[in-house]
Amino acid sequence: MPKHSIRKLFAATVALFLVLAFLIVDTSAQKRKRRRRSSAPRITNPEIYQPAANENSNSNSSGEVTTTNANANTNSATEDPESMKRTIRTLSNQVDKLNDKLNSMEQSQQSLVDLERLSRAEQRSAQLRSELRDVQAKKADLEAHLEDVEFALKPENIERSTAGYGTTRPEELREQRRKQLEGEKQRTQTQLDQLRASEDRLNQAIATSDAEVDRLQKKMDAADRAAVENAKTKAQETPQPSPTPTPNR
Repeated sequence: MPKHSIRKLFAATVALFLVLAFLIVDTSAQKRKRRRRSSAPRITNPEIYQPAANENSNSNSSGEVTTTNANANTNSATEDPESMKRTIRTLSNQVDKLNDKLNSMEQSQQSLVDLERLSRAEQRSAQLRSELRDVQAKKADLEAHLEDVEFALKPENIERSTAGYGTTRPEELREQRRKQLEGEKQRTQTQLDQLRASEDRLNQAIATSDAEVDRLQKKMDAADRAAVENAKTKAQETPQPSPTPTPNR
C-alpha cells in the first residue's frame, strides 16, 4: 500500500475521532445545563394587592384635593403680596377702630364719673349754703339779743328795772340784776363765737366745693370740645366716595 494513501487514511481517522469527541463533550454539557435548570428553585412573583376602584379614586381624589388646596393656598400667599397688604391694612384698620371704641368708652366712663362728681359737688355746695343761712340767722338773733343784754347792763337801766321792787337794800338787788345780765351776756357771747367759727368753716367749705364744681365744669367743657374736634378731624380724614359718573345718553 503506498504511503500517500496511508497518510490520508490516518488523517481521516484522526478527524473522525475529533468530531466524535466534540459531539460527546457537547452532549455532556447540555445534560449538565438541563440538570442545573431542573435543580434550581423556581422564583414566582407574589400577587400584588390592588384596592377597589372606589377606594383608590377616593383616596386619590382626597389626596389630590388636599394637595391642590395646600398648593393653591401656598401659591396665593406667596404669589399675591398685594392681597397680603390689603389684609394687613384691613386688620390694622380694625385694630384702630377697636382702639377708638375703647378710648371712646373710657372717655364716656370718665365723663360719667366727672358728671357724678359734679352733681355731688353742686349738692354739697347747696347743702353748705343752706347750713350757712341757718347759722347766719341764729347769729343775727344772738347778736340782737346781745345788744339787748348790753343795753340792759347800763347802770341807769339796771336801776330803772329794780326801782319797782320795795326793798331796803336796793344796792344788793341791782348787783343781783347786774350779775344776771353779765351771765346772760357771757352765754350769748359764747354762742356767738361758736356760730362765727361755724360760719367761717362753712365759708371755707363752700369755697372749696365751688372750686371743685368750677374745675369739673371746665374739665367737662374741655372734654366736649375735644370730642367735637376729634369728630371733625375724623370726618375730614375719612375719604369721601367719588361720585359715580353719569353715562352719556
